[in-house]
Amino acid sequence: MNTAASAPGQAAAGPVPRVGLLGTGPWAQRTHAPALAAHPGSEFAGVWGRRPEAAAELAAEHGVKVYEEPEQLFAECDVVAFALPPDVQAGLAARAAAAGCHLLLDKPVATTPAQARTVADAVARHGVASVVFLTLRFAEPTAGWVAEQAARTGWFTAAAHWLGAVFPPDGTPSAYADSPWRKAKGGLWDVGPHALSVLIPILGEVTEVSATRGPSDVVQLALRHASGAASTAVLSLGAPQAAAGVGLELRGTAGVHALPGWSDVPGAYGKALDALLDAARTGVPDPRDARFGARLTEILAQAEAQLPT
Repeated sequence: MNTAASAPGQAAAGPVPRVGLLGTGPWAQRTHAPALAAHPGSEFAGVWGRRPEAAAELAAEHGVKVYEEPEQLFAECDVVAFALPPDVQAGLAARAAAAGCHLLLDKPVATTPAQARTVADAVARHGVASVVFLTLRFAEPTAGWVAEQAARTGWFTAAAHWLGAVFPPDGTPSAYADSPWRKAKGGLWDVGPHALSVLIPILGEVTEVSATRGPSDVVQLALRHASGAASTAVLSLGAPQAAAGVGLELRGTAGVHALPGWSDVPGAYGKALDALLDAARTGVPDPRDARFGARLTEILAQAEAQLPT
């Protein structure tokens, strides 16, 4: 393993960190691989996938190595980026941390608290850095907006919705519709982490959660926060195409503030990698690390347990 980014507190000068990618699906093809190939501060080293032919195709597209086994990738890389289903990611992330690799994780980190804590504990035990790619916390202008609102006090309530048309009743499914874990877990687990990743830094830790189910895979969360504020989040991957959209509105003594729009998701992924490399160099954990990802899993699991089966 190249040690350029592995030692906490190490100066930025030195060999360029090498990044390996696990995963070959649409998310890897559209976001992870292009962002890693374009990143100026690291080297995109190679790809491993559960489907060797897909890994070979993605690696050839970007002129990088294809790895036959994850451990081979771990041995040659400083950073491992994940584009895998959450419960596949969790086990491999713990193994990568044990190999001394820093982790650029996808959300959710896992779909059980035990698995998510295993990842966070491995990060701590082996002294590696971690970042969970939560799009709204890295994209602009949303990342700056979250920081601005978190600096304010006096929030009263918030209402969030993330209504995706991955499995729409009135049109063609999206490119992500072939994902078995999304079919099984729905919007609660796929887009719930995004909503929580904004609500928590602004309103404080979640102290109470209740959940109800609506049509399709709709789940509505009602949350109480450490600040005393209350929030709601409506989550779905099965919204009609005409009803799809994302929004979040805060209300308090500072007035009414709405989440701005964003774009350039590969660019946001590059900023997540910047944050990870900074944490690796300085030894200062990023607030969006595996421990935060584990807390998101705990909240979502608590909500899921309240839903009828």
